[in-house]
Amino acid sequence: MISQVFILSSKGDHLIYKDFRGEAGSDVVNKFYEMVTALPGDQPPVVMKHKELHYVHIRQGGLYWVATTKADSSPFTIIEFLNRLTALIKDYCGCLSEKSVRMNFALIYEVLDEVVDFGYVQTTSTEILKNFIQTEAVSSKPLSLFDISNVGLFGADTQQSKVAPSAAATRPIMSSSGEQGSKNEIFVDVIERLSVVIGANGVLMKADIEGEIRVKCYTPSCSEMRIGLNEEFSIGKSQLRGYGAAVRVDECSFHQAVRLDEFDTYRILKVCPSQGEQTVMQYQLCDDLPTAPPFRLFSSIERDSVGRLLIYLKLRCDLPPKSAAINVCITIPVPKGSLSLSKELSSPDQSAELQPQNKAVHWEIPRFPGGAHLSALFKLEVPGLSSASLQEVGSVSLSFELPKYTCTGLQIRFLRLSPIQPGVSQRWVRYVTHSDSYTIRI
Repeated sequence: MISQVFILSSKGDHLIYKDFRGEAGSDVVNKFYEMVTALPGDQPPVVMKHKELHYVHIRQGGLYWVATTKADSSPFTIIEFLNRLTALIKDYCGCLSEKSVRMNFALIYEVLDEVVDFGYVQTTSTEILKNFIQTEAVSSKPLSLFDISNVGLFGADTQQSKVAPSAAATRPIMSSSGEQGSKNEIFVDVIERLSVVIGANGVLMKADIEGEIRVKCYTPSCSEMRIGLNEEFSIGKSQLRGYGAAVRVDECSFHQAVRLDEFDTYRILKVCPSQGEQTVMQYQLCDDLPTAPPFRLFSSIERDSVGRLLIYLKLRCDLPPKSAAINVCITIPVPKGSLSLSKELSSPDQSAELQPQNKAVHWEIPRFPGGAHLSALFKLEVPGLSSASLQEVGSVSLSFELPKYTCTGLQIRFLRLSPIQPGVSQRWVRYVTHSDSYTIRI
């Protein structure tokens, strides 16, 4: 017998809440998230108890799917119900993500009404439910494959990227109208977007990667292009391939023009490129990060003897020594009514300013080498500073760009054209990772 079902984002946002029996208040949602985030490990127990209420939860699509019960129900039965519920929602919405749940909340509530009656599970069959569910699903556009009408390279005019383009991206891709036919150029871009949440104790709570391989072809006579990926590239939980470091993704989709007859054996994509730009492959990795997160933050917040708010931040870049992050922007929420800011930065190329309208301090670092440490001390004048004001210093968010780097480790082994192009053909392979959402709690 189920008392409540609710869905939370990795940040603790309430997405869906359904109370079937009225046995507990809505504060159980906050209590569950407090219990999960207070645990020292990154794998909280599936079943937890607070007072007389049992919490059973699973993680799918970076979300917490939780059911509560006061009865002595079998936890395995509730876990199986939650797994079937996530599969059911995925059947209707197409994918499991925070955005798809937000966009289809009406549909999900209707599904819950049909699946559970006064705490008792009725059915989880898609075939049966399709006769009763009337609400149409809304597709999540950022995850819609091959809709690239508003996507530009290196974050330009994208919905997902929040990073200003770097100087490396200003190289012209298309020749002038008079030279387009005389230049044989092909660009293959591997672009990844990273979403991370790190807890106050330094534990990685969420790590999602969305990536794509984008081809720009300006070679008129090219009839086939062969793109070789890592031999160790694997999809899902299948057996790892090759002898090198594994490169794994959860889901992978291909453009209709891609031929896959050599993909399973040799990890080769065959493309019949059209003139211009096309996305040949998109992939996703959820709740996993093959390498260490790019940034770690160490913070200290206190009040000095004259009543000013002191925020000390030390930021460490965990990229390889030969790599570097660029256009790094750190946003620190500060108490409402902060009047002025004095700062001490560890290098002269950094800058910081107080943005009263946003109630935040904006710290900018143009270039951040891998393995380096940078620090900042912010002193804020806050009238009537109190202990409650210190609580207003919230989670720190970062935006950045990582050129020549992919978090999954996906690489292009080779790029071959058929037939062999006359003259000199320029082939460019570029890698870049953007921060889609990078949050560190302090």
